[in-house]
Amino acid sequence: MKLSERVGKIKPSATMAMASRAKQMSAQGIDVVDFSLGEPDFDTPEVAKAAAIQAMKEGYTKYTPPAGADDLKDAIIEKFQRDNGLKYERSEIIVSCGAKHSLYNIAQVLYDRGDEVIIPAPYWVSYPDQTLLNDAVPVIIKTKEEERFLLSPALLERAITPRSKVLILNSPSNPTGSAYDAKTLENIAEIVLKNGLIVVSDEIYEKMLYDRKEHVSIASLGPEIKKQTLIVNGVSKAFSMTGWRIGYIAGAKEIVAALTTVQSQSTSNPTSISQKAAAAALRGGASFTQEMVAEFGRRRDYAADRLNGMKGVSCPRPDGAFYLFPNISRLLTEGRGPSALKNSSDLSNLLLEKARVSTVPGDAFGSDRHIRISYAVPMEILREGLSRIEALVAELPVHQ
Repeated sequence: MKLSERVGKIKPSATMAMASRAKQMSAQGIDVVDFSLGEPDFDTPEVAKAAAIQAMKEGYTKYTPPAGADDLKDAIIEKFQRDNGLKYERSEIIVSCGAKHSLYNIAQVLYDRGDEVIIPAPYWVSYPDQTLLNDAVPVIIKTKEEERFLLSPALLERAITPRSKVLILNSPSNPTGSAYDAKTLENIAEIVLKNGLIVVSDEIYEKMLYDRKEHVSIASLGPEIKKQTLIVNGVSKAFSMTGWRIGYIAGAKEIVAALTTVQSQSTSNPTSISQKAAAAALRGGASFTQEMVAEFGRRRDYAADRLNGMKGVSCPRPDGAFYLFPNISRLLTEGRGPSALKNSSDLSNLLLEKARVSTVPGDAFGSDRHIRISYAVPMEILREGLSRIEALVAELPVHQ
């Protein structure tokens, strides 16, 4: 059986692959600490669960419009006005089956064969593969750790060609946790407008910022850049609703209309019950999010300090999200023996096999000098996992 050419261009999600291995080992009775999956360990807020139960009792279990119900669209519009100072209409909003689905729909609507999509690295694992699946070309810009992994205007300008069409921004970032400030975004917006690019702004970790940092959406910097920006967000992270599968996009109505057409021929509407739960979370879940983020901040500080105290490891302290991206390059070797650690995958595999800790190798995010650790786990599990990593690392040689 011959599969499509496009399928051969991509690989399975490394995040899901490592999480799956950890689950398989746990099912075999092996005690594994899972730092691989980006999923809050908190339960969904009661206000969302109550709304879902009420929806079921009232028989709200049928199709909704393909782009989402008006009630949820209105809650999203209220959120953008309240949190970002942005005004949208219903025709400028589409609700999808998670933010990943939203991003894939954007790729379906915007990318043509040969179009170039600019992606700063480190990047979320699905950005390049979704680009390839839609016959476009991912243009990877490697950022520097000493510059907090942020895309500089100079790097962006050098990457632009006549075929450049889209710039993907992710702030706060998965995997680095870095967040853009207003000044940097203003400089990027100027270049975007000069070159007629479209910005896909992935803001799914918007609420997860620490040290009193405030989220800035590039779309909020003026009417011109707003017209050129598609904001992607959802309820998975801010309200611990990963399994409910609700993401959304805000942008120009002609693009949203095209997105709606595509969605009508693929999934149709997102789950009706989940839409009711998402609307309730957006309107009444703020205190839940604040408490969760405060706890994530404590875990971030603890885990970053522990990692920076380990031999051969250095770890930038992230601005947001719930990931650490420690630099493990001094633990890697250039040897060829069976015990050689040549890359981040070798180290992640060793941590899983010997320390029973699941991490994600940095090469999946575009940086083979790092691994990703999610601290979206209870503190006692975080302590145990870091102790296991520390014990294994202590046995490894450190290289300059």
